[in-house]
Amino acid sequence: MTHVRTLILGGGMSGLSCAYHLKHDYLLIEKSDEPGGLSRSIKQDGFVFDHTGHLLHLHKPYTKNLVPELLGDNFVEHDRRAWIYSHDIYTPYPYQANLHGLPPEIIAECLKGLEDAQKIGNRSTDGLDPDRTKRPSPPAIPVAKDRRNPQTFENWVLYTFGAGFGKHFFFPYNEKLWAVSMKELTDEWVAPFVPLPSIREIQEGSSADRTNQYGYNATFYYPREGGIQALAFAFAKELKDIRLKTEASSIDLERREVTLADGETLSYDFLVTTLPLARFLKMARSLPPEIQKLHQTLRWSSVYDINLGVKRPNISDKHWIYFPEKKFRFYRVGFPMNFSTQMTPPGCSSMYVEIAYAPGQPFDEARAMKEAIRGLMECGLLQDEEEIVTRNLLHIPVAYVTYDKHRTRSTNALLNFLQSKRVHSIGRFGAWKYSYMEEAILEGQAVAQQILGQ
Repeated sequence: MTHVRTLILGGGMSGLSCAYHLKHDYLLIEKSDEPGGLSRSIKQDGFVFDHTGHLLHLHKPYTKNLVPELLGDNFVEHDRRAWIYSHDIYTPYPYQANLHGLPPEIIAECLKGLEDAQKIGNRSTDGLDPDRTKRPSPPAIPVAKDRRNPQTFENWVLYTFGAGFGKHFFFPYNEKLWAVSMKELTDEWVAPFVPLPSIREIQEGSSADRTNQYGYNATFYYPREGGIQALAFAFAKELKDIRLKTEASSIDLERREVTLADGETLSYDFLVTTLPLARFLKMARSLPPEIQKLHQTLRWSSVYDINLGVKRPNISDKHWIYFPEKKFRFYRVGFPMNFSTQMTPPGCSSMYVEIAYAPGQPFDEARAMKEAIRGLMECGLLQDEEEIVTRNLLHIPVAYVTYDKHRTRSTNALLNFLQSKRVHSIGRFGAWKYSYMEEAILEGQAVAQQILGQ
């Protein structure tokens, strides 16, 4: 039996970061033949595709220094070009700040809903006059909230933006993304992912184009070459103890032992897991009944990522587009060639098309591909199916953690239980949350420092 002080399960961003910051006395195991987890890239017929959009939104001074240090000059910085396609019109993201250009009746319905929402919230509606020309400075829209008693996402939208915004964007888009009813989804995930412009900004955005950038992802970094996996390779280059094509099959939390798929057993002092929390617990032996019960409450959605290489340059100048309308099967389309010119052969374009579904529901891959191509032709991104020179379909079994009424209580109890067993469950799926790459890197660093301190 091999013993290691710290055993790390999973070679995604949080696992790689943890190993990088530990420096020594660790072993990282990864079931794939390459590091990166979902932050991997594939090469096909001269195109480079990621497992959907993985972009680096860096806000902290530490990561702003670390990423360039790892990548050298192999990165570029972008100002986000994100748009929404609805009613056969492109409007800038976010929807709530950029109504201008939509049909007048849609704009009127959204503003009326906003006015009603303010009345319900017992806040002043000064400035919501019909011509929107004379108004004082209204306050920013508040985010509701007693975190101990989260409300449904549906109610949050109705209270914050009103029924019009819900009907035309928030409800149909998020139902496609999360694959659950908005009555089941809570509002616990909205910060920092849903921008909150002020009432004045919403009004101004209904009558004129705006240039303001909102949200945590207003800028992003991306490798110049190699796709997003270039960062994973840069981390892995610094690691001494990493074993690829190695998969855990069972975990004994009491004996602090992990049995591998090939039968080998590894013992540890500390265990760091970046595996999806639901999957990790399924591998753990002899869990207490109350932990088993909480485990059964965890829910998630899956995503099929359709990647297409197109024999036509410049099919779009955008980074990605949101599609809220139900007539489109997909919820988002992104364009890797606009992240880096090295992602496609000369004279070509590329796109990733995201379709979410609830696990357990039947999913016809061939039909989804046909519906996606039909939708891309309907909105004008494709002119003819013959333009497609390469395609593939990547499956992401656990893509979005479902924030239902059980999620927070169950996750807190499960993570506390694992902590008591010297197990650190981190990252987007290990900590069972909605997060981004910078947060994964920082979590890996924080856990490494905690283990080193112990």
